[in-house]
Formats: sequence, structure tokens, C-alpha cells
Amino acid sequence: MKIALLVADGMGDWPISELGNRTPLEVANTPNMDALAKTATLALAKTIPDKMEPGSDVANMSLIGFDPEIYHTGRGPIEAAALQVDLNDDDIIFRMNLVTVTEFSEHGKMIDYSASHISQEDGLEVVNLLKKHLENNKWQIVPGFQYRHLLIRRHGLTRSLKDININPPHDILDQPISYDFAQYKNHNELFQLILKANQLIAKNFPHLKVNSIWPWGQGKKLTLPDFYKTYGLKGAVISAVDLIKGLGYASNMEVINVDGATGLLDTNYNGKADAAIKFLKKNDFVFVHLEGPDECGHAGDIQGKIKAIERFDKFIVRPIADFLKEQKGICIICCDHLTPIVKRTHVKDPVPVIINNFAKPQKNNVSTFNEKVAKGSNIIFYKAHELLKWVLERI
Repeated sequence: MKIALLVADGMGDWPISELGNRTPLEVANTPNMDALAKTATLALAKTIPDKMEPGSDVANMSLIGFDPEIYHTGRGPIEAAALQVDLNDDDIIFRMNLVTVTEFSEHGKMIDYSASHISQEDGLEVVNLLKKHLENNKWQIVPGFQYRHLLIRRHGLTRSLKDININPPHDILDQPISYDFAQYKNHNELFQLILKANQLIAKNFPHLKVNSIWPWGQGKKLTLPDFYKTYGLKGAVISAVDLIKGLGYASNMEVINVDGATGLLDTNYNGKADAAIKFLKKNDFVFVHLEGPDECGHAGDIQGKIKAIERFDKFIVRPIADFLKEQKGICIICCDHLTPIVKRTHVKDPVPVIINNFAKPQKNNVSTFNEKVAKGSNIIFYKAHELLKWVLERI
């Protein structure tokens, strides 16, 4: 059986007054998802456990089929798995953003969690300079992608560092950083490193928007079960972001890199779809992740989010669903979490899901797919990591 799980990151939303109290998904022209909904099982899935924060790390781990309450250790460790960093069991791994703040002080505010989506070239130049001047036998900096990098404290598994509680920068846009600044100050070794990094950035890169590093999402090394041994499926992940690649590497799935995959609105949609179909011709399961809707949600960009959803429908959903229909396979479509425009960050609401088994089409009295339609379903996955298992039991 051929199965594709297509995830439009942050696609779900709340009604927006500028859209006549409709969501971007309701407004977007999505003929392919609408057509699929007519013969699908519709559902809601709770991707974020009650006691966990609403992030893509937790949500996508759930969707791939692993319980984050058991396996999640932090955002940084997942991305370290993507970069295949050699880790010790007592290392602490931070995700490290390049950000823009008004000032790194108790009086500062978070302006941009991505330093205006710093380019890959500029991001690497900044991070490589920091590596040169700040690395030692305790601290390691690992370059990543654009604004997303890693900071590792070797043999740093101490309560004071492990339990430091920093907000994800995308959760505090245009808000004070006073709480986080105080948290950093509570761990002087980390605080001094950040101050030195910011001084280096100010001195060497006055022409860039970045003016601070922001370590967060720390935890110890990630360990996941083998995906094939767990589900009996030869699987792969396709995404522009290290988070998804890390989940793939950690569960021994194939990680497919697509040229031109940016994680933004201009990503290589066709390349992702082609790669997914090519893999499915010889294998069983592919997880295709599109970051664009989430980025637009964080930016408060209504029209960009609508456009990202429409491109997902046209360039990802249509070709992959057409292939699966020919194969009598299964197509699952959802988002990992909602990223409401009015919040500009993630929320814990259950996500809408389409499950199309082309060998066993359903009959629905619906003509479209959106959050409201999914809420009308009587199927709710209170633990989203059980979704894939549920599908496999009904093949």
C-alpha cells in the first residue's frame, strides 16, 4: 500500500475579520482538497498534548507516529539529528536563531525571529565568525539553514542549564524580552556567550538586520524508534527544514533533499511532489512537509498565507493524490498545528484532517475542506501519534 502524509505547516487558522470572518483555508481556491474531501474520512487530530507547548517539533513528531510525551527532548536535539551531529548523552543542544531585537536588555523587544529571513550566505557568514571566536571545549556552534542554527554545551546536562525556560522567538514578536533576558542572566556562562556573540555581530555585520543570537528549545540527544520496525513501512521525509529531516534521520527513514526547497512561499513545489512520487513508486510511505503557510502566519501575512495554501493544493496535493488514486493508495492531508494570523504564533487547537483511501472511497455530504467542515466530523484523534496506526488498521 502506498501512503502519503501531506503537511501544510500552520495552514489552519481562526476566522479573520478582513476575510469576512472566514479563515485563509476557507478563502483559498483549493479545488483538489475540496474534491478529495467529498470521498474522504474527515477528522480532527490533537497534535499537541495538554502539558506540552504548541510547536512544530511536538506536532510533527506526533504526525509521524511517535508519542512526544515519551520521545520529545527539545527542538534543538531534533535539528541536531538532521545535521547528524555526533553527540554525547550528557550534551545539551539549543536551537539558535539569528534574530532582531530593539536591544538585548531587560528593556528590549523581539522584532524579527529570523533577522528578516537572513539569506543562507549571510547566515553562514555570521555563524562561521561566531564559531571562530566563541567555540571552546565547552561550547560548539553548528551552522544550519538561514536563521536556524545550533548551540551545543558539551557535557552540560545540569539542571540549571537544562531547565532554563526561554520563549521561542516567534512566540514573542513585538513583545518585551524582559522575561527571557532574566532567564539568560540566571545562567551566567550562557549569558556571557550571548553578550560576546552580539558584540561580534554588531562590530562585523552592521549592514545586516541580525543583532542577536537567541538560544532556545534545548534538550538532550534525541532517540526515536525505527520507523520501519514500528510500522512495517519503508518511509521517507521531504522538507526544507531541519526539524523534519531530524525526525526522519532519528527514526531511520530516508531523508530526501530537494534542490530549491526554501521553506518559504517560493519553495520548489514541483520538485517536492516529483521526489515524493518517485520514492513511492518503489516504497511505501512519504511524509511531505511544506513550511510556507506557517511562515506567513508568523508574519501576519493574510494574502501570503492564502497563496501558500493554494500552491500547496495545486502543486503538492494534486500530483501526489493523482498518483495515489492510480495506485489505489492512501492520501492523508493536514497541518501540524494552527498558526492564526491574529496570534502570529502556534496554538493547541486540533487540526483538520483528510484521509483518502482510494481503494475504499467514502461518501460525504461536503463540497469543500476547511476547519469548520472537519469540526463537523465525529472522528477525533485525541493523540495524533495514533493517526497512522488507525489508518493502517483499516487498509
